[in-house]
This record gives sequence, C-alpha cells and structure tokens, in this order.
Amino acid sequence: MKKIFFLVFTVFFAIALSAANTENPAPNTTSNKEVKEEAKIVVLEPTPEVQSKIEKLTSDIKNIDEILEDNILLKRYSNYIAYRNISKELHVLKTELAEVNKKNRDLIYKVENKIRIKNNELELISEYKDSPVGKLIDPPEIEKYEVITNPFGIINALSYKKKMKDHKKEFSKTIDEVSDLIILLDKKMLLYLDLYNIDFKDEYEKKINFLDAQKKDFNLVLEILTTTNEVYTRKIEQVILETDNQISEQISKTLIIFSIIAVVFVFSFLVKLALKKYFSQNENFYMANKVINFVLVFLIVMIVLFSYIDNVSYVITILGFASAGIAIALKDWFMSIFGWMVIVTSGSIQVGDRIKVTRGGVEAVGDVLDISLFKITIREDITLTSYQVNRRTGRIFFIPNNYVFSEMIANYTHSGLRTVWDGIDITITFDSNYKKAQHIAKEILKHYSKGYTDITRKQLSKMRNKYALRATGVEPRVYTFVEPYGIVISSWYLTNSYAALVLRSTMSPEILQAFMAEDDITIAYPTQQINLGENKSQRVPPADLPEVL
Repeated sequence: MKKIFFLVFTVFFAIALSAANTENPAPNTTSNKEVKEEAKIVVLEPTPEVQSKIEKLTSDIKNIDEILEDNILLKRYSNYIAYRNISKELHVLKTELAEVNKKNRDLIYKVENKIRIKNNELELISEYKDSPVGKLIDPPEIEKYEVITNPFGIINALSYKKKMKDHKKEFSKTIDEVSDLIILLDKKMLLYLDLYNIDFKDEYEKKINFLDAQKKDFNLVLEILTTTNEVYTRKIEQVILETDNQISEQISKTLIIFSIIAVVFVFSFLVKLALKKYFSQNENFYMANKVINFVLVFLIVMIVLFSYIDNVSYVITILGFASAGIAIALKDWFMSIFGWMVIVTSGSIQVGDRIKVTRGGVEAVGDVLDISLFKITIREDITLTSYQVNRRTGRIFFIPNNYVFSEMIANYTHSGLRTVWDGIDITITFDSNYKKAQHIAKEILKHYSKGYTDITRKQLSKMRNKYALRATGVEPRVYTFVEPYGIVISSWYLTNSYAALVLRSTMSPEILQAFMAEDDITIAYPTQQINLGENKSQRVPPADLPEVL
C-alpha cells in the first residue's frame, strides 16, 4: 500500500512540477532538448551509487519475470492481446478492400485472402474476444442432477457433491491466481517506475504503460471473477443442500424398507419354528420350509418393487407385453415352475422319497435330495434296476420339474408308505413236486417278511382316509407258472423300499437251499428230453399238502 501511495505521489508531483515550469518559466532556462541531452549524459555516466541501484532494480525485475515465465494467465493474456491486434489488422484490411479499385482484381484477391486468413486466426482464439483469460472467467457448469430414487443413487449423489465442491475450489483457485498475478504486476510496475525516475528511457515508459494496462485488465477480470464466485458459491451451496436432503430422505426410506424386510424375516422364522413342532416328519418340514422361503423372496421382491417404482401400472403393462416373448423363449423354465407348484401343492413327491424316473432310455431309482424351483435332485442307490439295467449307481440326477407333465414317475414311498412288493422267481423241472415247492417258499417268505407285513398293514390303514383302497392284502404270495423250460415258482413279499436287495439277497439262497434239500424238487434250467422208446413212464401226481392256516 505504501508503494502504491508513493507511486501516485510521484506521478502527481511530476505533473505539478511540469505545469509550474510551463506557466512560470525561469529566465535563462535551457530548452527541453537540452534537458534531455543533459539527462542522456547523466544516464551515460551514472554514479556508482546510481549504477548499483539500477542493477538492484533490474535484478528484482528479472526475478519477477522468472516467476511469471510459466504463468498460464499471462499466456492467455498474450492470446487476448493477439486477438485485439488481429482485429485491428482485420479492420484495416477491410477498409483497404473498400478503397481498392474494383478493376484491380489481383489486389482484391490478395486483400480478400488476407482477410480470410485473419478470420481463421480469430476463430482459433475466439474465446479471448471479451476476456483476457478466455474461458477461465466462466465457472464450471453446474450439471443437473437427477432425483435420487434408490439407495444406489446415494453413491452417485455423494460423488456429485464432491464434484461440485471441486468445481468451487477450482474457481476459487483461479481468483487467487489472478490476485497473486496482480500483486506481482504491481511490484514489477513500481520497479520500472523507480528505474524510470533514475533513467529516463523510452522502453521503461512503454513497460510502465503496458503493465498499467495489463493490471487494469486483470483488475477487471478479478472484479468479474469475485462477483461471479459469490453467485456461483451460493448456487453450489443450494445444490449441495438439496442433494443432502435427498440423501437423507433416501436413507430414511431405505431404513424403513429394511425394517419391514426384517419383520418379514422374523415372522417367517417364527412360522418355521411352529411348523417344525407341528410336522412329525422331516420331509414334510423340508417342503414347507421351501415354500416359506419362496413366499419370503416373493414378498421381498414385491416390497422393493412397489417402494422404488413410482408408476407400478406402467411396469405391469411393460411386463405384460414382455411376458409373451419371455414365455416363448423360456418355455421350459416356466413349465418347470408350474411343475414345481404342482409337486408342492399335490404332495406327490417329497424330499426323502424313493422314486424311479425314465428318460431318454435311462432308468434311475434314487432318493429325492432336493426339489428346487426348476429341478428335482435325486441320488441313485443300489437297487434291482441298478443290478439288471445300469450296472452302475451312486450318480446324482437332475430332473426338470416339467418332467411331471410328460412322463410317469414311480414313487416307492408315497404318503408314508415305506414298503414295496418284490419277487423271487425259481424254476423247477416239470417232474418236481411243485406243491411242496410252493409250501416251502411261502413259509420262508412269512418268516422273513413278517415285520414288513405288519408295518404295511398299518400304513395302508392310514391311507384309507386319503385313497379308496380295495385290494389291501399284505400276506406273502406264491404263484406257479408253466414255462417252456419248467415250472416257475414266483414268490412275492413286502420289503423295505430303501433296502429291497438286502432281503432279496437273504431269502434267495434260503429258498434255493430248501428246494435242493428235497429229493422230489429239482432246479431247472434250459434242457431238452428225448424219448427213444414207445413206452412212457407215467408220473404219479404229487399228493395234496395239508392247508396251512
């Protein structure tokens, strides 16, 4: 401030002194020309003290120039000066073109070409038309931010807030840079004024005039930037405040939705606990648990859907049009979902049931591990099918739920029934005592299958409440068939659905051993008998055995 006051005082003092000399010229004074000549002599032969002061001022100016060498504002200001100079040159060229003789086409062409070049140059630096610093005088644009409609929008909103604050800092930084530049220009001009007071050179005067004009331009820029920054800051603060309000509202809405979902989860958990006590079998609870989970997911989707979609009817309309195409493209998926609904509601198949499926020529008998929305998962076990057909077992099969609409599924353990009929066929010769073989087989069947017979009788009694059962005989049965190579004794009995081969493997050698112990019972295999004589022995039919009660 002292330097500025000193500068103003010096200028006014010089003007006043010049006016006084003009109004009251002293007698015998020398002319202005002589004064300048004397000044030149002084400059050419400065005293050591003056020379030292000049060097000091020159060094200070050089230091300031080094600081300002890479200043972006001065680089831009040079473009502003260039734009003004080119504009003046263009005006001169246009005036010259207006005064050129219309007949002098060569000259007209040259001038028009120059005008075209100048217009192109002006277009390249058009941003400096009205501003010494170009577009830096305009603050960064405040982008319009959409209303936050979901929790994910909070992240974008926070990013938007940070971006606005960065814009504000960036614009404020420009103001600080302009202010610092004005201070440096003012220091530099004062140094040149000191030099000019010591050494009256024209180049110092030109520098002072240029720096004064430059400082005025940047002062004007600073004033515009300061005014703009006040408005821009208020606008950014308003936008940030509105964004904060939207974030708060969205957080509150999200917390309410999460609270509702938490209540639904707790309610489903309590329902599962109650059902676990109600259902006596784990399989029934497993299926009920799957249904509850499906309903739970559906409710959560509906809660989120109706919470974050303003026009639900519009969404339903879109989904209605899209569902036709989706149903065609994902027909198997939709059929699997409907199949899942049929399986769940009908109870025809439950987790833990032993079922038999046949598809593509592949037969599989296994236990149901899971019934999901799209498929049934079964684990293959060692069964008669594995022994006779597959010769391998232990595989995991995934059966689409739409299988229930097109194929037949055999359930070995439906509705609590845990036993199945199994049969053992043994062929004896035609001359064997088949009645004794029937009796022996039946006794062995009764001995080994008695427990399963009693269990099945109770299970069928319970099933009468659900199904119309007619033939409910559970006692072992022995059938006799005449086949080409002998008499087949077909023994049928009830056994565990999950371990049919175990009982079959136990009873088969028992029946075989009992038959082989009898002299009048012979195990048959494919044979042929040739009669060479005319006399044929007549076999006596076996005696009737007493009925066994």
